[in-house]
Amino acid sequence: MTTEQSASGSPPPDAAAGNADTAGKADIAGKADTAGKDATAGKDATEAGTTGETGAEASGTAGKTDAAGKDATEAGATGGTDAKTDAADKTETDARASDKTDASGKTDPTGKAGAAGTAGTEGAGGDGGKAAKVEDGRGKAAPGKAEPATGKAGDGSGKAEDGKPDRWEAFASAPEPVPSRLGRATRAVGRLLVHEWTLASLASLALAVLLTWPTLRYPRHTLPQDYWDPSLQAWQMAWSGHILLTNPAQLWQSNTFFPEPWSFAFSDTLLGYAPAGMLGTGPEAAVLRYNIMFVLAHALATLGAYALARQLGAGRIGSAVAGVSFAYAPWLLAQAGHLHVISNGGIPLALAMLARGHGWSLRHGYRPERRHDGWVYAGWLVAAWQLSLGFGIGLPFAYFLAGTVLVAAVTWFLRRWVVRPVKRPFGRRLFIADLVGGLLFAGVGALLAIPFFTVAEAHPNAKRSIGDIAIYSPPASGFFTAPAESRVWGGLHEGARALLPWHPEMTLLPGFVLYALAAGGLFFSVWKLRHRLLLLAGVVVTMVLAMGTRFFDGTFTYVPLFEYLPGWNGLRTPGRLMLWTTLLLGLLAAGAVSAFATRVREISAERIPSWPSPWLRLATLLPLVLVIGEGLNSTPHPVVPPQPAAMRTVDGPLLVLPSNQSLDQPVMLWSTTRFQDVVNGGSGFTPRQLDDVRRVTLSFPDQVSVDYLRVLGVRNVLLMRDHIAGTPWEITVDAPVDGLGITREEIGDVVVYRL
Repeated sequence: MTTEQSASGSPPPDAAAGNADTAGKADIAGKADTAGKDATAGKDATEAGTTGETGAEASGTAGKTDAAGKDATEAGATGGTDAKTDAADKTETDARASDKTDASGKTDPTGKAGAAGTAGTEGAGGDGGKAAKVEDGRGKAAPGKAEPATGKAGDGSGKAEDGKPDRWEAFASAPEPVPSRLGRATRAVGRLLVHEWTLASLASLALAVLLTWPTLRYPRHTLPQDYWDPSLQAWQMAWSGHILLTNPAQLWQSNTFFPEPWSFAFSDTLLGYAPAGMLGTGPEAAVLRYNIMFVLAHALATLGAYALARQLGAGRIGSAVAGVSFAYAPWLLAQAGHLHVISNGGIPLALAMLARGHGWSLRHGYRPERRHDGWVYAGWLVAAWQLSLGFGIGLPFAYFLAGTVLVAAVTWFLRRWVVRPVKRPFGRRLFIADLVGGLLFAGVGALLAIPFFTVAEAHPNAKRSIGDIAIYSPPASGFFTAPAESRVWGGLHEGARALLPWHPEMTLLPGFVLYALAAGGLFFSVWKLRHRLLLLAGVVVTMVLAMGTRFFDGTFTYVPLFEYLPGWNGLRTPGRLMLWTTLLLGLLAAGAVSAFATRVREISAERIPSWPSPWLRLATLLPLVLVIGEGLNSTPHPVVPPQPAAMRTVDGPLLVLPSNQSLDQPVMLWSTTRFQDVVNGGSGFTPRQLDDVRRVTLSFPDQVSVDYLRVLGVRNVLLMRDHIAGTPWEITVDAPVDGLGITREEIGDVVVYRL
């Protein structure tokens, strides 16, 4: 601070002008009195004392600033007019010359004024070191004594200047205890357990157990809906795990449909579940594995849709509505026997991760500061894993990702260079992550597609036609018809189902509650209007595509996709595109429920006291409860046919009779004990050779059938007595085999013919 003299050269009448104010604790020279100040102030003052500045500026420019951030100018302004006389200048000069300050900040015993540097050494704060006090307005300084910090107030000892206990210490805040390593670990675990994503995961898992019940009641002996396709898929998981541990090169040459090559690619493979298939052996382990993955698939679908809605900007309750409606939509209850359709949680989860990595949300737009390439890599990995579960729902997902990348790239380019030529950072790391992740996803898709294209070339009857698509194309009434497995609507919609040509794939009701919430979301939502319109457009487009050839014969909708998009002609049931309709409806509903919950919080804040009534809190949960109610199932859980003892002892290649699509799928499951080669098999199509085997062996055992099977390489034939009623074998099962060169023996209820 620059000291200003009055026009007459005499001190101002206010004697307090030279005293330090109570806020800044500044002396006449602008120095801070460190009594009660923190250690930083003491340090600064010590440094000043070390350099010989004892609180008096010899040049007459007393402009020091204390360590607490208070400028001496404020002190001078508070005290009135800060004037400096010649006598004060002299006093300061004498004090500076006489003051001997060592490196520790201690003053000379002469006790000269201006020992501000010494006072600063009492670093704990308090009155450990008193600076010199100005006695009068003429600038004379009284001798000041620097007291040592030991035992003084502010040094942590709890004693005042006279050594007595500080009576005010009891009112001070207790020091924060330093937690131990175990305490820190406990706190970290506690924070993890109450984290939103931990709670969401646990809630999704608990809800999956409840809403799929009684799947886990007898998990080793029953299968949801029926034991045909679930038996096939239980075998698929078992085979992939077994062969990857023993001979990965033979993955696609499975032990079924002998001697057909590439038989593992006759239907969707669930290859992504191969790690689960490495645990346990035999049919019971395979059934248990299937049931566990069935429940986990529902949990992942709930969590994935929840994560997507949260990333896009919905609230917690709205996101929960989106998650539950996506995983437990009534139409999905008819797909309980198709694990590759139920296993759809990777779709919304991958989209959520990719959006998170790119710093984008529907509600807030693009936020570059939230970019994270790690989430981008994770998103592409999850997308590749989802594709490995099957092309039935994975192929539309792949085309959706490709379209999204194209639209995003074009939009970014236009906004960056054309519409608004401003810098919109993307980042090299993010670009590399997208490039590497996209190539990984495309590579996995290409490697998985090669066996399927090979099968399509070798088996022309495996290809779908427009006529096949027409058989499974649902009418518009299917969007309002529930399957028989729906506990709420199943019985009420029995008459409507009777009018559908193939109701298992045509009952596509996503839920009347979901319809209502989505409709409300068009008018009252946290999403912007243009986003609501885009979601509505997506709902309409996916519904039209799900109708297949029912919408104006699909001429301008489904048929072009069938004819021009690679792999699309392998999709048999267009109604499964309802998966995307359900997801988009859930996002619309999430916007409405989130806006409603926000409004409830606003109303609660206006109340005195600001606390929501129980009715308001229950109202926010009502949409979630209603959606859960519509997802209740009455799915049957039949007992799986037990494995015949002969399947555990007889070597392959073997044929099990009778043979048909329904009976061969349990045979595939029975083979998981030894994985011996079997002629039997069930899939989305039947190879011509298996058709020939079934036709020729109707007369077994006779010379023609025996010779045919020997040429094929079959060594043993198992004839099950429990299934021959009404078949030709009911008569020939006990016929003599003399002259055929074969033997016969009984193992339980199975007749074993050794060729």
